[in-house]
Amino acid sequence: MGRRHSVFTKEELEDYTDLTYFTKREVLIVYSKFKALAPEEVGRDKEVRLPMEIMLNYPELKVNPFGDRICLVFSTSKDGDCTFEDFLDMMSVFSEDAPVSVKAEYAFRIFDFDGDDMLGPDDIEEVIRRLLGDETLPPSEIAQLVQNLTAESDLDDDGMLSFAEFEHVVAKSTDFEQAFRIRL
Repeated sequence: MGRRHSVFTKEELEDYTDLTYFTKREVLIVYSKFKALAPEEVGRDKEVRLPMEIMLNYPELKVNPFGDRICLVFSTSKDGDCTFEDFLDMMSVFSEDAPVSVKAEYAFRIFDFDGDDMLGPDDIEEVIRRLLGDETLPPSEIAQLVQNLTAESDLDDDGMLSFAEFEHVVAKSTDFEQAFRIRL
């Protein structure tokens, strides 16, 4: 066990627990999961930045239709490559202990494909397409879904969802918190 602690200084571990929803033990578990993605690279340099292609090998990201968006949102680089700290932030937000408000903020950013701080029809259509996966719907049905979702959630009738409107939808969702979680 002492050997595992030698990866981080006591101060680093304390900082990580202060800045996340994890205990020291959980930080070390997250580190071991990060290291398992590229054992040699991470073993040589714990500050290494792993390419998105490697990050997408993490089982929960591999099966998630938004895996690339998750990497992009949590990465401190524009290309989605992640450091351990990026990965730790991601895992913290997806943890059981992260508040729904924090989860909603990141979900909004993940779904905001064009980065304009609004979920417009194109963003919602892309969310639907990704959720459908290999299933396809005629364009008219997708357009109808986008229209229905927007009509149901767009409280100010501007044709887009602001973060406040998205947060309102999330608050009504009984399974959002379960869906936006990765267990250690």
